[in-house]
Amino acid sequence: MMVESGDAFTRVSLQAAIHARFGSDARFRTCSAENMTAAVLIAFLQQRGKFAPKNNGFSTVPDKICNH
Repeated sequence: MMVESGDAFTRVSLQAAIHARFGSDARFRTCSAENMTAAVLIAFLQQRGKFAPKNNGFSTVPDKICNH
């Protein structure tokens, strides 16, 4: 979603975008965690270095995305 948009996000704007696209009750999983809210997912991805600085916020790049 972040790569497709081409936009820079803040934690607040990314959470709003996730809620708009998937709903505020959606839960997310990765290869090493599950049942995460949008806020927990954002913190998880940030801790793992999945975000790249962009303008006055961040985005991600395909090289930082796991494909397993």
